[in-house]
Amino acid sequence: MNIVLLGPPGAGKGTQAIRISAHFDVPHISTGDIFRRAVAQELPLGLKAKEFMNRGELVPDDVVIGIVKQRLEEPDCRSGFLLDGFPRTVPQAEALAEALGENGRALDKVLNIEVDRDELIRRLTGRRTCRGCGKVYHLIFDPPKAPTSCDICGGALWQREDDSEETVVNRLKVYEAQTAPLVDFYRARGLLVPVDGRQPVETVFSRIDEILHA
Repeated sequence: MNIVLLGPPGAGKGTQAIRISAHFDVPHISTGDIFRRAVAQELPLGLKAKEFMNRGELVPDDVVIGIVKQRLEEPDCRSGFLLDGFPRTVPQAEALAEALGENGRALDKVLNIEVDRDELIRRLTGRRTCRGCGKVYHLIFDPPKAPTSCDICGGALWQREDDSEETVVNRLKVYEAQTAPLVDFYRARGLLVPVDGRQPVETVFSRIDEILHA
């Protein structure tokens, strides 16, 4: 089973990816993880990617695609994979289809976890971190007993700049600009299946399980 998982920041994609990987016994391939591994192992493409990252530049598509392609050729991907964070653009999606086709493979499903913007902002701006011990809370999902202090050490809780509403809104704008064409690309090919990400985690996974068993 070859799956691509799409979803904006805050949609719960990471949580569902872990569950899908375990339940269907397919490797969870996160772009960030394979980049770090390629760099750590000093693979040629990893070193090339590192040059761009060190300069604060985006890694070109051909390097990204090359790293992903190498990962998909490893033995644990023979019976399937779950791609998370790739592709991000239509050219990357086209390159993925071509790379899979060279080995007689193709995607089975593209799951798109959908959550409305207001809910995403509510989720993403709710994180608070203790200045004392570093414990992380969430005002909705894992709230502290008192809204401004840590349950463990009593330290002051603060909101990181990454979690501010302005930063979150900008992140969502970037995601929407990149991903909207990708959603249309996979919908036109009959691969895209929307998943309502507003539901509880278990409900969302039950729906994904139902889709992948269909």
